[in-house]
Amino acid sequence: MDINSVKYDCRHFKGGIPCKPNKSQGVDCENCSFYDKIGKRILIIKLGAMGDVIRTTPLVVKYKELYPDCHITWLTLSPEVLPKDKIDKIFKWDETSLYILRNKKFDIAINLDKEEEACMLLAEVKSTEKYGFIWNNNHIDAATPAANHKLITGYFDHHSQVNTKHYLDEIFEICHLEFNDEPYLLNYNKELAAKWNGIMKTQGQGKTIVGLNTGCGNRWLTRLWPDEQWIEFIKLLQKDGFYPVVLGGPQENEKNTMLAKETGAWYPGTFSLEEFFAVTSSCGIVVTQVSMMMHIATALQKKMVLMNNIFNKHEFYLYNRGVIVEPETGCECFYGNSCKRGKSCMHDLKPETVRDELIKLNNQ
Repeated sequence: MDINSVKYDCRHFKGGIPCKPNKSQGVDCENCSFYDKIGKRILIIKLGAMGDVIRTTPLVVKYKELYPDCHITWLTLSPEVLPKDKIDKIFKWDETSLYILRNKKFDIAINLDKEEEACMLLAEVKSTEKYGFIWNNNHIDAATPAANHKLITGYFDHHSQVNTKHYLDEIFEICHLEFNDEPYLLNYNKELAAKWNGIMKTQGQGKTIVGLNTGCGNRWLTRLWPDEQWIEFIKLLQKDGFYPVVLGGPQENEKNTMLAKETGAWYPGTFSLEEFFAVTSSCGIVVTQVSMMMHIATALQKKMVLMNNIFNKHEFYLYNRGVIVEPETGCECFYGNSCKRGKSCMHDLKPETVRDELIKLNNQ
């Protein structure tokens, strides 16, 4: 065949190796009915924590709606949470990935991280349109004026504290788009979820299963609800006929073992990230502090009681499936990792308050 007949803009084209239609059907570009022309090429740079990566995925849904034939590339530190069937190419940040991306051309390139290296990459990438945060004149800057708001609220606490826009509205606005409840995406193993759904049903014996995520990571420990509050809360749930399941990662293993011993609640142990998603999918309601679990539960479309203290509650969008509860005494430690009062305001968030909100949510 003539080399000029090769369809380099086909979605199946793999570069230096045969494409799937060639392997399965023996066709080449001159006699192929599988040609799938790529439209806009879109790059999303979102490195961040896993939860931040998950909560940025509605952009993929939006762009697929706007440009059904688009090709989406995502650069991240957490490729394991992104669904490969929804995102065409997923790169993990490393030297090879950066070299490749600097030498490709895109129609739209987006950076939603304020880290210098991510902003510098957006400045270097070849793209017709650029949105988000970029490197300019030796400092972080807005690629378009639409990103100014997010920069200002990031720079100054007093502006962040009065912000009323949630994250999804903000990032869609940055990309010159309108958010219309596009859902989260997640790398989700349905077979594993089905297995855990059976296990949970057996354990719960018809009761509503409430997943209790007891940890929040190390960055802002001021988010933690005290152990004694968890113990009282679990006992209230048991008394009200719910089936609480204690959840967490290796960091919470000692705590969760203790909570299970003190209350008789089931603690199934720690799991790989993939299996943790599956376990969570089997819960009817999730109770969590602001953490990655908040984003996992949102992606799995779970009802959720979200405990918040140090963040602006307007930042969080729960798709009308959740409720935010905060200490009645308020919080003085905005984005703080130490408590100004000496005793965390989370002690003032009563187990009865959380239980009452959970019951209301369960009855909806």
